[in-house]
Amino acid sequence: MRWKDQDRSDNVEDRRGMPVSKGMMGGGIGTVILVIVALYFGIDPSVILQSVPESGPPAVTQQRPAGQDEMAQFVSVVLADTEKTWHGVFRQSGRTYEEPKLVLFTGAVQSACGFAQAAMGPFYCPQDHRVYIDLAFYEDLKTRFKAPGDFAQAYVIAHEVGHHVQNLLGITAKVQGTMQRVSRAEANRLSVRMELQADCFAGVWGYHADRSRRILETGDLEEALLAASAIGDDRIMKQTRGTVVPDAFTHGTSEQRVRWFRRGFETGDPNQCDTFRAPTL
Repeated sequence: MRWKDQDRSDNVEDRRGMPVSKGMMGGGIGTVILVIVALYFGIDPSVILQSVPESGPPAVTQQRPAGQDEMAQFVSVVLADTEKTWHGVFRQSGRTYEEPKLVLFTGAVQSACGFAQAAMGPFYCPQDHRVYIDLAFYEDLKTRFKAPGDFAQAYVIAHEVGHHVQNLLGITAKVQGTMQRVSRAEANRLSVRMELQADCFAGVWGYHADRSRRILETGDLEEALLAASAIGDDRIMKQTRGTVVPDAFTHGTSEQRVRWFRRGFETGDPNQCDTFRAPTL
């Protein structure tokens, strides 16, 4: 991926090394586990965190790992490129794109959705319009999920920005409101459609990044498709549980995630990403 001579975003907040409140720890280890599961499977963490009492040790001081400066620059470039894409897409539909912030942290972070630990992975908080990522996740992506490569890393950011696009379009509020009124199985199915749409939006970014700015190199698309496949519900459940439970899916299967990313990448049209009206995923 050609990124080193590209523009960087001004919307990156570097909180690495900053002290972090541990208020949510008052809920105990059970709450930590619940939030980890919620974030991992795409559930808005605020649903859990809002009910947790704020007590416990006052702060955790983060340590900034060495060797992450180049990765921080990479993240800033990718974020800037998503901004270019979505400004253009929104402009074509008569809308104004509001840029999200991206927060770098190490170990733990406090968001408007609550306290989060690095083990939860990257996430988007709709309450504060911020994407949160501990750069150590990229090592996990390479080693645990067997999805190396810079475009695979860029896909992760583009997916979370896809959730921001959903938030701006009013999709997030509508879907979350519905999820609170239906059964868990139905809520999971809605979550799958949300996640697959964010994958499709990530593909839309990839389309415009490739055609407008020529940042992709040979093999980059395959890296993103491998990452999308690696984090499918069916594959993760098989690895962690040994069995696959479709009713518990919240992100979609590996095949579905690849299909919807590819749809966005091949069309560049967010109107092709309406997973909620698709008869089949």
